[in-house]
Amino acid sequence: MRSQGRFRRTALTALSAGVLLAVAGCGQGGDRTAKGTTGTAEAKDVLLQPLASPGPGPFTASTARAADAPSPSGAPDGEPGSATRTVHPVSGAVPGLYGGTRSVAACDVERQTTLLTDDKAKAGAFAEAAGIEAVQIPGYLRSLTPVVLRADAQVTNHGYSAGSATAFQAVLQAGTAVLVDSRGMPRVRCACGNPLGPPVVADGKVAHRGERWPGYDPARIVAVEPGVKAATSLIIVNADDNTWIERAMGDSGGRDRDPDDPPPFEPDADLLFPSPGRPSEPPDPAPSDPAPSEPEAPTDPGPDESSDDFGDPLPEEPWEYEEGDPEEVVPEPTQVFPAEPGEPDVPAEPDAPMEADLGDVFAG
Repeated sequence: MRSQGRFRRTALTALSAGVLLAVAGCGQGGDRTAKGTTGTAEAKDVLLQPLASPGPGPFTASTARAADAPSPSGAPDGEPGSATRTVHPVSGAVPGLYGGTRSVAACDVERQTTLLTDDKAKAGAFAEAAGIEAVQIPGYLRSLTPVVLRADAQVTNHGYSAGSATAFQAVLQAGTAVLVDSRGMPRVRCACGNPLGPPVVADGKVAHRGERWPGYDPARIVAVEPGVKAATSLIIVNADDNTWIERAMGDSGGRDRDPDDPPPFEPDADLLFPSPGRPSEPPDPAPSDPAPSEPEAPTDPGPDESSDDFGDPLPEEPWEYEEGDPEEVVPEPTQVFPAEPGEPDVPAEPDAPMEADLGDVFAG
């Protein structure tokens, strides 16, 4: 079983990469895959896609599990004045990036497979956008894992038009059902069967088109990046009771279980976007009965002693460690030994003994 510390380091490493990496603007006009450029993906023109909307050029009918979709709030004529558009890179391996319902698939993978393979033209266009061969579609889809997004995410979407796939930039609403690969990357949008790819994020002004949903915030958009290595399972959040679920890759929920080593944070923790300090929140109140500033009385008080400016009592006599056999008892600092008979009282030189004594102490 993995340790909590190891899981924490893995999670924090993944989270640190998402916070510290800058989102680089891309000048290419197309989305490149293993099969080449599949269409135009204008980075400065982004379509907002509510979770139930099929969008332009759907490849198939929806295979997403029925869910209550929030009502869009209308077309966004411009960016809200109070928010700056920010796209946050986040690793697909971050626990809690995706959610779902225990033992229930977010998408019907078998129906998705049938709908695509029954139309050879669409199957060919889908395969080209996904970087595979058409005959590989059934195995490819079954290797993906059905989950739902828990944050608004920008992707490169692909619509079907005139026998080919055309790429465009889109922001998918949190709650959208997707199929993800072993590195946590969204690969298919279940509401339309469209293949998905990594986003092309542009610098500067971006035009958002489409329907804005309640809670949409242009400063809280994620760009999912592939995990460092292929995973065998995903840690997702159970939408029913806000608990952790470990879902095996390529499984539709039949093997869902509680993780042996759950993340060291709550499923509802906002790890993707640390909240800034709220001006309306008062600072932590001072304790009503502060502890006294005076030091506690010593457990073994001695005779009255004067103190220096730092509050430490001065010793009556200098003291030092005795050299000799290690088994001999080392005198306590408060002990003072009388001088040997016949020896004159010579003032001790504290500097030299202290250097030697400290050396002996650290050497031991």
